[in-house]
Amino acid sequence: MMHANISHVVLAQVPIWYLWIALGAIGLLFLLFLVIVVLMYGALWFQAYMSSAGVSIWSLIGMSFRQVNARLIVQAKIMAVQAGLTDERYGITTRRLEAHYLAGGNVMKVIHALIAANRAQMPLTFDQAAAIDLAGRDVLDAVRTSIYPKVIDCPDPRSGRTMLSAIAKNGVELKVRARVTVRTKMETLIGGATEETVIARVGEGIITAIGSSETHLEVLEHPDRISKAVLERGLDQQTAFQIVSIDIADIVVGQNIGARLQYDQAEADTRVARAKAEERRALAMARSQEMKAQVAYNRAQVILAEAQVPLAMARAIREGRFEVLASRP
Repeated sequence: MMHANISHVVLAQVPIWYLWIALGAIGLLFLLFLVIVVLMYGALWFQAYMSSAGVSIWSLIGMSFRQVNARLIVQAKIMAVQAGLTDERYGITTRRLEAHYLAGGNVMKVIHALIAANRAQMPLTFDQAAAIDLAGRDVLDAVRTSIYPKVIDCPDPRSGRTMLSAIAKNGVELKVRARVTVRTKMETLIGGATEETVIARVGEGIITAIGSSETHLEVLEHPDRISKAVLERGLDQQTAFQIVSIDIADIVVGQNIGARLQYDQAEADTRVARAKAEERRALAMARSQEMKAQVAYNRAQVILAEAQVPLAMARAIREGRFEVLASRP
């Protein structure tokens, strides 16, 4: 009771105009706060309100503290609402837009992709589009490619090659340029192989198809066989694209690689035969020289033997063993 009486006494001693000043200061601060909020977020909130975007003034204030571009989020939400992308079906809420922005995603590109998919009646949700965008893929380009198939050249002109080179079984070279029509597969876009893989697989399939042909004339007569053979191999598996068609744009007959290889082989065989003949000729010459040396040796032996005859005769005469046969009358 004593404490209560003391508080009443203190309040009674405080002048009433102090209380009015305090209340006025609080009111001025509140009014100043309202003025600042209206100046900073009034136009943006009114724009969202008139567009039925469902963005509250407190959400706009919270975006400033979270360092989120409020104008960007409001514009994205307005675009989604005006395009008929409801929260129930696509899950486009203000909080999700903020989360995607804070994660480093491109909010406007995701919204544009969802609008394009909705116009084309493609099943694409905000979570799928956001995941594709955060994976580093261009989600808007993926949606456009899925709606309007893209044509890519094989081989890729960026590699510096204009045509693929393949050889038929008869050894004739064919230079081929193909155009591949692809459509994006949204379900395998994340983790699927890129455009370079599709180009490499198609090039491999074309080379294999030409290499299995008996002659180059078969390929020239029916170039559609190459397309059918390549499409049957299912080259778009585990890729981000679906191959719609493969069209052979150009075929040029190149060199006769088989004939050139045979010519080179014949030249090599000729050089080997010449080398072997030269080896045999050298051996023959060496053998001839050996025989000439043997003849000279034998001739020398004959001369030595002839030189022994006079000596033997002289010895025989001295020893009286030499008889001269008289000629008969």
